Amino acid sequence: MGRILAIDFGIKRTGLAVSDPLRIIAGALETVETKQLERYVEQYCSQNDVSTIVVGKPSQMNGAPSETMRYIEPLVGRLRHAHPDKEVVLYDERYTSVLAQRTIRESGIGKMARRDKSLVDKVAATIILQSYMDSLSGF
Repeated sequence: MGRILAIDFGIKRTGLAVSDPLRIIAGALETVETKQLERYVEQYCSQNDVSTIVVGKPSQMNGAPSETMRYIEPLVGRLRHAHPDKEVVLYDERYTSVLAQRTIRESGIGKMARRDKSLVDKVAATIILQSYMDSLSGF
């Protein structure tokens, strides 16, 4: 059983998180420019044992797909094609950016560091991953 890689897709930047090998703990990995995302995932997966890629599925408050889905659906297709040996799943990411900002604020990180949007992206990816892992274990 390999690690789980989570993706919080953004038009400009994308946050990434990864589980430990036992799939117990989710940890922030990196924020990359979205145009470099697929190359980064390819390289990361070639160097690490990843069995599942979880892509955040953005939804509006009413449950309708977000505008960003028009970019995410083709991305998921390309990931499935490029990594046929891995499970690629969409997972609800509603409120993860809000939770990420709150988590950062409550962690005591200074005001200047909190303005770093790449930090929010990594934390949001970590929240998506932890939520996905919790759903697998019945939490």
